[in-house]
Amino acid sequence: MTARALIIGAPRSGSGKTSVTIGLLRAFQRRGVKVRGIKTGPDYIDPGFHEAATRLPGLNLDSWAMAPDLLRHLAREQAEDADLILIESAMGLFDGIVTEPNRSGAASDLARLFGLPVLLVLDVSGQSQTAAAIACGFMNYDPSVRMASCVLNRAGSERHRKLSGDAIEALGLPVVGTVLRDPTLTLPERHLGLVQASEHPEMDAHIDRLADAMERSLDLDAIFKAAKPFDIPQGSTEKALSPPGQRIALAEDAAFTFLYPHIKRQWRAMGAEIMTFSPLADEAPPADCDICWLPGGYPELHAGRLAAAQNFKAGLKAFSEAKPIHGECGGYMVLGEALEDADGVTHAMTGLLSHATSFAQRKMNLGYRQARLLGTCAIGRVGDAVRGHEFHYARVVDAGTDQPLAMIADGRGVEMGPSGGKRGSVTGTFFHAIARD
Repeated sequence: MTARALIIGAPRSGSGKTSVTIGLLRAFQRRGVKVRGIKTGPDYIDPGFHEAATRLPGLNLDSWAMAPDLLRHLAREQAEDADLILIESAMGLFDGIVTEPNRSGAASDLARLFGLPVLLVLDVSGQSQTAAAIACGFMNYDPSVRMASCVLNRAGSERHRKLSGDAIEALGLPVVGTVLRDPTLTLPERHLGLVQASEHPEMDAHIDRLADAMERSLDLDAIFKAAKPFDIPQGSTEKALSPPGQRIALAEDAAFTFLYPHIKRQWRAMGAEIMTFSPLADEAPPADCDICWLPGGYPELHAGRLAAAQNFKAGLKAFSEAKPIHGECGGYMVLGEALEDADGVTHAMTGLLSHATSFAQRKMNLGYRQARLLGTCAIGRVGDAVRGHEFHYARVVDAGTDQPLAMIADGRGVEMGPSGGKRGSVTGTFFHAIARD
């Protein structure tokens, strides 16, 4: 393995590390470096931006949801035939949940596990020399997590850059460049966070602007040199989710956009075939598949079209009479009786489960989840423990009459009660499965 790797971290969300990471990925790709991105934590948006920047598949690595051996296996896969791996931190570098050592979900866990240095991105807007105090804290907070160098972001002027940068370099932390304040470098947002890469009509041009800014502002040679050879011991797929069937019908279009990249990759590596179909194009799942999987996405934005997709709905019902169907998050909403959109209009869904959901009556649900399955389904057998994540604003407004699919606890193990539904061969839940416990 010849790849080098570097973690890109920051004190908090909103520091600009995603824009810096995406710009660096494209800038190195322009140089002919075979560069790949990794996102720490359960954020499913950023791997799509990493893939758009590099034209190579992205990946999530989550130290809470994935056992260390699975992390090693997936990291080694991502590093195969690569020159450089840039690992973007979620939130702040040390932000995670209080749990067993090195299973917090924080990017710092991966820095320790893989022995990788950190490129620290500091948003210096509204401060100057005080940025050095923050950098000093990062340098000394945990001796096992080493800061390699620093990028100043959103500086207002050359004087601002010098005041901040000189104070930081006096600590012995190299500053490898400064990105000046520029609102055009900000990624657009939507109701669930950032727009996905596939939804941005000018995404490639935006990534090129980010790359231009990084090439002007940062010392790419110094950043490449700061990366450490990615020498990782062999891992294991023992805790990976097994393919739910030999041939998997996977809904994939603007309403069904999200399945963790590592899951699809592992299913294929384990010999499964994935056959995609589009409910928005009124396509039914291929009848010769063994199972149908409806992933997360934005069905609330397309509820009218889904309600009118009679061929899809009839085909899904026919499929359910002989074979299993599973829906996660948005897929779970579509399996219910009804979905109320943001305007308060209620649309009839497939009715294969009896619950109803609403995006008009919003309630944010966000966090790690531990699921103990009450019935066998696509993500495991009855009694299995599965780790994953939940992030949605829609809520169940009618629980229906189906049997619950799982008992759910949060990331610290605090019980939250039953989740999802199971009726015959049809199952669904708001919970996104990531790996076996």
